[in-house]
Amino acid sequence: MHPEVLAMLRVAVVASPPVSMFNLAIPELLFSKVEIDGQPGYEVVICAPDPGSVPSTGTVDLHVPHGLETIREADTVIVAGTGEPFSPDPRVLEALREAAGAGVRIASLCTGAFSLAEAGLLNGRKATTYWAHADELRRRHPGVEVQGDVLYAQDGQFLTSSGYAAGIDLCLHLIRTDYGAAVANTVARLALVAPVRPGGQTQFTQTPLPPERGTVCADTRGWAMRNLDKPLTLTDLARHAGVSVRTLTRRFHAESGVSPLQWLLHQRIERAKELLETTTLAMDQVATACGLGTADSLRAHLVRRTGLTPSAYRAQFSRHGTGAVAVTSSVA
Repeated sequence: MHPEVLAMLRVAVVASPPVSMFNLAIPELLFSKVEIDGQPGYEVVICAPDPGSVPSTGTVDLHVPHGLETIREADTVIVAGTGEPFSPDPRVLEALREAAGAGVRIASLCTGAFSLAEAGLLNGRKATTYWAHADELRRRHPGVEVQGDVLYAQDGQFLTSSGYAAGIDLCLHLIRTDYGAAVANTVARLALVAPVRPGGQTQFTQTPLPPERGTVCADTRGWAMRNLDKPLTLTDLARHAGVSVRTLTRRFHAESGVSPLQWLLHQRIERAKELLETTTLAMDQVATACGLGTADSLRAHLVRRTGLTPSAYRAQFSRHGTGAVAVTSSVA
């Protein structure tokens, strides 16, 4: 979707009881913050097999006024996680099959992947779910290529995320696909969450959660973000953090789930996307500003990450270009 197109995209979120309130809140929170030229980019509609009072996995029930017919008018369908994922409602499965046949983009959060799998949409495809249920997804649906250690996965028109906060990453990825990195990163800042993370990042099942503030690595990440135009090395990062390279690498991975250089490369590519979308800088200037060195290096990294050359990316996402976004089968 080109940013100049003002028609809202409709997102239908399926709430199968007992629905995860956290999952349900994520799409509405993030998609509602998208504005294009002062106009909302999305309309989010929550629906359920039986409209009305819908039990949640918590202590309160929700009132959902819309039924599954909403899915027929959706550009994207998102199946929220549920506390009873192994026996999805046949009406939900039929609605998902109908939407898939119409070419609608379909995503799941957490245990919602079981509904997509039961509907037969994930056979022969890569998918993920919350790590604690990954083995059960493999057992029940051997035709699915389950990736149990990633944040989210995309295979064609189907996307699946792992548990809890990974749903945020998936929704930001969808926003980036529709409107570009600059818009997605603006939404992330407004929601006070991390910028778009690559789907292949691990689910951190073996690592502790980082403290909210005051960590050495957090300070160093902020410093690196302010100096992306410089050729930063592991030694530079370790020197700023006041630790050895080995200690930095260990702490960095414990806090972010990736190595320092993987994180740095991802930030450089994200900065390049923003510059391609929001400026008319020459490719060499973009490459220099984000620390990727040369236009050839920028091209190689962007093609590997998005499937688009810098010129094609700018043409599809910049307000100065034209064209429509093509959703690729790889995780961007």
